[in-house]
Amino acid sequence: MSKNEKKPSFLGGAAVLAAAVAIVKVIGAIYKIPLGNIIGDEGKAHFTVAYNIYNLLLTISTAGLPLAISKLTSEAHALGRENEKRKLFRTAIWLFFGLGLVFSLVMFFGSAQLAAFMNDSLAFWSIRALAPAVFCVCLLACMRGYTQGQGNMTPTAVSQILEALCKLGFGLSLAWYFLQIGQGVEMAAAGAILGVTIGTVMSMLFLIFYLVTHRDNTKSLDVPESSGTLMKKVLLIGVPITLSNSAMSIITLIDSKIVLGRLESISALLPETPTALYGQYTFGMDLINLPPSFVYPVTMSLIPFAAAAMARKDSAGANRIISSAFRLIAILAIPAGVGLSVLSGPILRMLYPAQPEAAAAAGPHLQVLGIACIFICLMTLTNAILQSYGHERIPICTMIAGGVTKIVMNYVLVGNPDINIHGAPISTLCCYLVICGLNLLFVWKYSPEKPKYVQLFAKPVVASVLMGVMAWAGYGLTMRVLTGGEYAYGASALATVVGIGAGVVVYAVLVVALGILRAEDLESVPKGRKLIKLLHLK
Repeated sequence: MSKNEKKPSFLGGAAVLAAAVAIVKVIGAIYKIPLGNIIGDEGKAHFTVAYNIYNLLLTISTAGLPLAISKLTSEAHALGRENEKRKLFRTAIWLFFGLGLVFSLVMFFGSAQLAAFMNDSLAFWSIRALAPAVFCVCLLACMRGYTQGQGNMTPTAVSQILEALCKLGFGLSLAWYFLQIGQGVEMAAAGAILGVTIGTVMSMLFLIFYLVTHRDNTKSLDVPESSGTLMKKVLLIGVPITLSNSAMSIITLIDSKIVLGRLESISALLPETPTALYGQYTFGMDLINLPPSFVYPVTMSLIPFAAAAMARKDSAGANRIISSAFRLIAILAIPAGVGLSVLSGPILRMLYPAQPEAAAAAGPHLQVLGIACIFICLMTLTNAILQSYGHERIPICTMIAGGVTKIVMNYVLVGNPDINIHGAPISTLCCYLVICGLNLLFVWKYSPEKPKYVQLFAKPVVASVLMGVMAWAGYGLTMRVLTGGEYAYGASALATVVGIGAGVVVYAVLVVALGILRAEDLESVPKGRKLIKLLHLK
C-alpha cells in the first residue's frame, strides 16, 4: 500500500459512525419528542415496556456476536486472509438467521403473556408490532459487523440513517392516525413502534443490496478454517460479550416489572396511575440515552481497530487508540451529563409543550439521571476496553453487581409511598456508579500503561462545572429579562436555548484554554488537521 493511499483508522471510523449517530439522534429526537407530545405519559409507558422486551431479545441475538465477527474479520483482513474473511460471513449469517427467526416468533406469539408479565396488559399491541424487527435486526447486525471489520463504517452509517428516517415518517404518522380515528393511546403506541419495524426492514434491504453490488472478489491463496472452527471462534468471543450486555437488559426488564409492580402495590396512595408515573420517568430516560449513543460508535470502532493492532503485535498502537477513546469520552460525557442535570426542568418544558404536567413531573427525575448519564457513557467505554483486552467476562460480573443494586434499591425505594417513582432515578444512578467504579478499577489493573484517572478527568470536571454554572446563570438572567413568568412557554424556551448556548460557548473555550483536547485526538478525524491548526492544538 502506498503512503498516499488512505487507510481506515480508528478515529476516522469513529467519526463516520459518530456523524451518522448525530444525524440519527436528531431524527430520533424529532421522533420521540413529538411522540411524547402525541401519546402522553401512559402511551409512553406502553411504548417503553414493549421496547424493553424487544431490547432484551435484540441484545441476546446481536450484542456480542457482531462484535466477534467484526473482530475476526478485522484480523483476517489485516493478515490478508480474504477467503477466511468471506467464509466467516457466510457461516455467521445462518446463525443470525436462526436466532432472529426464533426470537421474532417468541415475541409475536407470546405478546399477551409478555405484556401480562410486565404488569402492562395494554402493551400487547406494541410488543406484537415490534416482533418482525428482531429478525431484521439480527441480519443487519451480521452485515454491519462484517463491513465494520473491514474498516468500512459507511454502510452501517447509511443504514442507520435510513432506519431512523423510516421510523420517523411511518411511526409518527401511524401514531397520529390511530388517535385521529378514535383509537386509544395503546394503539397509538403500537403504531409508533410499527415505524421501528418498517425502518429495520428498509435498512436490511439496503445492506443486502450494498453487499451484492460491492462484492469483494479479491483473490487469495489462504485456506480458511472449517465452518465449525470459525463458528466456535465467533461464539467464544461473542457469547461472553452477549452475556455481559444481556445481563443489563435482563435486569432492566425485571427492573421495569418491579417498578410497575411496586407502584401498583401502593396505587391507592399515589396521586396518579402507576402507568402514568412510569411514563413520566421514561421522559427523562429518553434524554439521558442520547449522549451514550455517541459513545457507541467509538466503542464499535475501538474493538476492530484495537484487535487489528494486537494482531500485528502493535501494543503501542492499541494503547494509543484506547487512550484517545478515553479522552474523547471524558470530554463529551461529563458536560453532557452536567448540562442535562442543571437545566433538566427547562429542557423538558421546552421539548414537551403539549404535556406540561408530565414534563414538570419528569424534571426531578432528569436532574438525577443527568449525572447517571456520565457513568453510563464511561461504563460503555470501559466495557469495550476490557473486551478488547480479552477480559470479556469481567463486564458480566460488574453489570450483574450494578443490576442487583438497582433492583434492590428500586424494590425498597419505589415501594415507599413517600418516595414512589422518585426512587427509580436514584437506583439508576447508583447502579451505573457501581458498574463504572468496578470497570475503572479493572481497566487500571489490566492496562499495560496504568491510566491516570485524576489527570484524565480533573480538567473536564472543572470545565463542566463552570459550564453548568454559566448555563444556569444564562437561563436565570434571561428569564428575569423576559416577561410572562417561568411557565410561559415562549419565555422559558428562549431562556433555555440561551442557557444552553452560553454553556456550550464557555465549555468550548475552556476545552482549548485548559488543553483538554490534544492534537492527536483529531489527527484521524476528517478535516482534523485544519481543526488542529485553527484551535492551535499541540
